[in-house]
Formats: sequence, C-alpha cells, structure tokens
Amino acid sequence: MMAVTRLRPSLARLPSPRLLGTGASRTAKRPELLSAALSFQEPGAFRVKSLGELLRALAVFRLCSYPALVNNCGKLMSVARALVGRRLFSLMLRPTVYAQFVAGEDEGEISQSMQKMSSLGLRPMLAVPIEEDLGATSGEKTYDENLEAMLECVRMSHSNAWSKEPMMQLKMTALLSPELCVKLTTLIGQRTLNLNLLVRALDGEPIQFPGLNESEVAHFLCGLQRLNKIAEASINKVRVLVDAEYTYVNPALSLVTMAMMKKFNQDGVWIWNTYQCYLKESRSLLLEALRVSNDEGFGLGVKLVRGAYMDKERKLAEKEGRPDPVHRCWEDTNDSYNGSLDVMLEAVSQKPERYRIIVATHNEDSVRRAARRMEELGMDNDGGAVCFGQLLGMCDHVSLTLAKEGYAVYKSVPYGSVEDTLPYLVRRAQENQTVLQGIRKERELLRRELHRRLGLRATEGNPFTR
Repeated sequence: MMAVTRLRPSLARLPSPRLLGTGASRTAKRPELLSAALSFQEPGAFRVKSLGELLRALAVFRLCSYPALVNNCGKLMSVARALVGRRLFSLMLRPTVYAQFVAGEDEGEISQSMQKMSSLGLRPMLAVPIEEDLGATSGEKTYDENLEAMLECVRMSHSNAWSKEPMMQLKMTALLSPELCVKLTTLIGQRTLNLNLLVRALDGEPIQFPGLNESEVAHFLCGLQRLNKIAEASINKVRVLVDAEYTYVNPALSLVTMAMMKKFNQDGVWIWNTYQCYLKESRSLLLEALRVSNDEGFGLGVKLVRGAYMDKERKLAEKEGRPDPVHRCWEDTNDSYNGSLDVMLEAVSQKPERYRIIVATHNEDSVRRAARRMEELGMDNDGGAVCFGQLLGMCDHVSLTLAKEGYAVYKSVPYGSVEDTLPYLVRRAQENQTVLQGIRKERELLRRELHRRLGLRATEGNPFTR
C-alpha cells in the first residue's frame, strides 16, 4: 500500500503502551475466567434462534460443506433459474440461502432484521453488494448509480437506531474502474504519489496525474469526487470501512483510502482501511500505515482480516511467474494475523482517540487472544476503540457469546434483491469455502440445541447428527 511514499515500516515514534502504564486502574478478569467465558463450547448461544432458523442454518451449512457444490454454485443456480424461471427461483432461494446471509431487500425488511440483531446485542455493518473486477468495467452512469446506493446505505445506517457507532462497508471498485486501479498500482511501483495531491483532488481541484492519459485522469477525478461525497455524508455519523480486494489493485485502493483518512480523520476515525493477513507483506503495510498516520497527524482505522482471495492470488502469481504473495501455510497466516493484532491493540491502548480496530475473524483463538490482550492492557470490552466482526449468518456462536460478555460485535450485513445479491453470495461462498467447510463446530452446536428443543438424544442414526 504505502510504497507510494517510500517510507520505512517502523513504529519508532510510537512509544509502547507498556511504558505508559495504560489502564492500570481497571481490575482485570482472571485468565481462567476469561477462557471459560469465551470457550464457545455451549449451544446456549443459539437459544435465541427460532426452530425454523436452526433448521435453515443446519441445512445451508450442510450444503456448504460440499466443495463441489460451492465451486459450482454459480453455474448450478444459473441452470436452476433458467429451468424454473426468475420468479420461482427467487421464491425458492428467499427462505433458504438468501435468508441465511442477506438482511432483506427493502428498508422495511432490513429494519426488521436489524432490530432483531440489535435485541441480541449485535450491531449491523451494512454492505452494498456491488463491486467490479477486470473485464466488467461500467461507465460513469453506472458508477454514479452505485454512488447513490452507497449514500442510501449511509442514510440507513445513520437514521435508524440499530446501534450506536454505526459502520458500513465500501467496495471502492464499485465507484472506480478496476482497470484504472491496476494502472495506478503500476505507477505507484514506479514513482512517488503524494497524499496531498490526492487530498487536493478530493477537494475538487483539477489535478494532473503523470502517467495517466486525459480520459483516465477525468475518470479518476470523478471517482475521487464520488468517494468524497460518501465521506462527507458519513463524517460524524457512520464509520466507512473500505474493503481490500486483489493485490493487483490494493496499492491504488489503499493510497486513495489513506488520502481520505488524511482529509476526514483529523478529529475522529471515520474512514478505515482493510489489511489482509494472509499476504506476506501485510505486517509491513500495517506498520507503515501506523507510522504515516502518526507523522501526518490523522486517525487510522483498521479492519483486520485473514483474507478471502487466496486461491486466485496464488494461481495468478503462478501464471505471471511472480513469487506467491500469500503465506505458505495456515500457521504462518495465523502468526501474521496475531502479530498484527498485537501491534494494533498496543497502538489503540496508547491512543484510543487516534487508532481503532475491528477484529474481523471467525477464528476462535484469535478472538480469545484479542480479548485476553485487551484485559492485559486494561481496555474496556465496549470502550469503542476495539470491536469484533463476523459475517451475517455465520459464526453466531462466537458473535452471540462475545455480545453476552459485553464486547462490541458487528455483523457484516449485505442487503438487496435476490438478483442483486446472488453474484455477491456466489463470490463470497467461493472465496470463503475454507471457512464454510470448517464450520463443523457451529453445526454441532446447532444440532445440540435442536436436540434439546426436540427432546432428542444425539445418536448415529439421527439424520441431524451427520
């Protein structure tokens, strides 16, 4: 990301919170009590779900456990839609996969879902399911329509009393051509692009960018103005989390996001960036962002994820003869995530008004590590500067347990019609198939709660135990 500034990945100017003695006045929970509270072993978290919700989750998770189905779900759904027609296909999907992972189509349906979520102590993080990849570039008219959808997301997030400190997700390629982002990424690798130049462009100045032709500059300026409108609408209202995407566009996305932070994060942390810890460079990028935000005097919001594009990144690197950008194994990715988590928690504990993090993971060990480190640093569960995040319809045993223990927990909530959200659901299923295939524990907890309700004993012959 910050290759654009040629700055050293260092935290030399950030004193350790251990030296500052932060949070010494708060009594920490004993480690064994914290571990017991966050064991995520009890099915009681699912007692808030209806019988229909339990059955639906079990059925959907069962289907998602088959790699062949997940890998070919897009084709299978297209065939099914062609055979039965769009309307019947939509009616079939709505009470099943759609209801599991999508909040609803209109504001009334979304509000109903969000009110239930709020009653459980969870906070919604709305996500407009719009993005582009190479070869699917739209015109300015479509990008402007996407802008209106994003502004509506800001309005809904702010105007409804679903939660305090509302958040939303933003895919920058819904507003800016991925082809242009690829070219910007190439230029970033060749020369320094000043953050101040981008800030001036966000302010509406007709800036010239070396290396871009006239039409590319015009589109870039239009894209920056769209992003500026979203940031202006959200300031002091909604925190905007910019998603990371593929490595061939991420440097451009991160550069623009950092410019938005410099402009809008002077008196709070309203614009956030995402760091994918399955990438070998993630730690250095995070350290660099911390240093730059410290030097430039703006707040840094971090969404910390493991990442979802591993297979495609590896195949693309092999095809292009580049080194694999992804850590070689799951253990290395875990080390990367946990190390970056420790760095951010220390920074947050030192300056909670300047740094914020959402621990966006389904990994129970990382969740416990974050909670334990928060205790050690004397940070409140719901102090605002640290929160947790999972996907709607998944990992509810973790989300609900965290909420019960008083932590701030957000669920990533896509919304829209079946037609609009179907491509999004297919992409997310294929990108997260490792997670989907690894939810045996959640399925087991769901089964145990179902058995309790029905008065059944878990036996090998019971179809719900499989």
